[in-house]
Amino acid sequence: MHHKRGGYSYLIRPILIVIDLVILITSSFYFLANIVSYQLYVFLTSIWLVSAYLLNFYEVYRFTKIITIISLLIRQGLLILILLYAYFGVLKINFFSVKDTFYFIVLSISSIGVVKIITYYALRRYRSYLGGNNRRVIIIGNNKSARRLKTFFEKRKDLGYNILEVFSDELPTKIKDSFEFLEKEDVDEIYCSIDEISDEIINEYVKYADKNYSVLKFIPSSQRIFSKRLKTDYYEYLPVLSIPEVSLNSATNRAIKRGFDIVFSLLVIILILSWLIPLLYILIKLESRGPLIYSHRRNGINYKEFVCYKFRSLRDENFSDLIQVKKEDQRVTRIGRFIRRTSIDELPQFFNVLFGDMSVVGPRPHMISYTRDYGKRIDKYNFVFRHSVKPGITGMAQVKGYRGEVENDEDIVNRIKYDIFYIENWSLLLDSKIIIDTILNVIKGQEKAY
Repeated sequence: MHHKRGGYSYLIRPILIVIDLVILITSSFYFLANIVSYQLYVFLTSIWLVSAYLLNFYEVYRFTKIITIISLLIRQGLLILILLYAYFGVLKINFFSVKDTFYFIVLSISSIGVVKIITYYALRRYRSYLGGNNRRVIIIGNNKSARRLKTFFEKRKDLGYNILEVFSDELPTKIKDSFEFLEKEDVDEIYCSIDEISDEIINEYVKYADKNYSVLKFIPSSQRIFSKRLKTDYYEYLPVLSIPEVSLNSATNRAIKRGFDIVFSLLVIILILSWLIPLLYILIKLESRGPLIYSHRRNGINYKEFVCYKFRSLRDENFSDLIQVKKEDQRVTRIGRFIRRTSIDELPQFFNVLFGDMSVVGPRPHMISYTRDYGKRIDKYNFVFRHSVKPGITGMAQVKGYRGEVENDEDIVNRIKYDIFYIENWSLLLDSKIIIDTILNVIKGQEKAY
């Protein structure tokens, strides 16, 4: 999990959680005195934390409206009340007072609400008059939407957005100057007018944000329909997009998927690659000169570049980064045709999985030059979203037939479509199905496996 910028503001949420639990336990001691027990305290603490997580109760930001906070309090109170009655039912507790239980919820939520709202307004005052708890931001772009956002930040000092600089090719401070600026200054948030900058520049901002733990957000054109792939927040009436924290990237799911990747890749390396590598070394060397393993750079999570490994299948590797392998390609050796048709050439990528650059299942990584090309042919928002997770050795797009050579725009559009579906619907069961489908496709053969 990335360290959050912004001084000690990251401590506010944990402190509020502790205060809320103290209020909850103290209220139960007075209103539920006849059924108070250690077991009840554990239950109340557990359901409070779980329901708060499910309802995003503590996801309150500086641009959040007060009506949203009140709505969160009501929903949290109702859910706790329902779960508490369920607890009474399961344990067959029938000596509780309905009135006291109701008072317990009302007083607890009211007290928690008072603390939450006081904190909310106190922070606003602190930002307005003392200049603390500020976010250091830069804006990339000078179109109508970007100028509105700049005006909003300047007007709403209570929200604590300190604009360090605005970069645009229409201004003296050009977009290319922003990278030198970022190297010198600590920047908490970067707001990009995505329609004003190229795909290559977007990639650079994504990589910078990931490396430096900054927040990257996008300013959409007011005439454009907002992408469903990105999270939309409203700064008053101004929409601002950001890459959402998909379930696949949650701490728990990352740990589960990483554990699966390590175990699976070790099994393949020990049981298959241990004897396959020396065998292929002999067969590949007998037919053509060159290395056994072909190394090339590809884009991974957040456009991070890494060295990807494959068994060499071409006679001349000098042009393989520039020209896609086509059907009946004369550069492919005889043993190369076999290992490409059976996808054996991809097996060295299990070392990439072990090293942490890739996953067993995920969107296939593209070569650097192809990433630039494909980014110009599809929706930018979808392409950025696709790179928010680790790439895989196999993926949903590949098992659906969208692998290998990209002959037209439909190929890459459908590839991205299946990749996004995978990211939004990930589960270990889905990973297992894709792995099984991959093995079946290897046995049956696929049209574009050449």
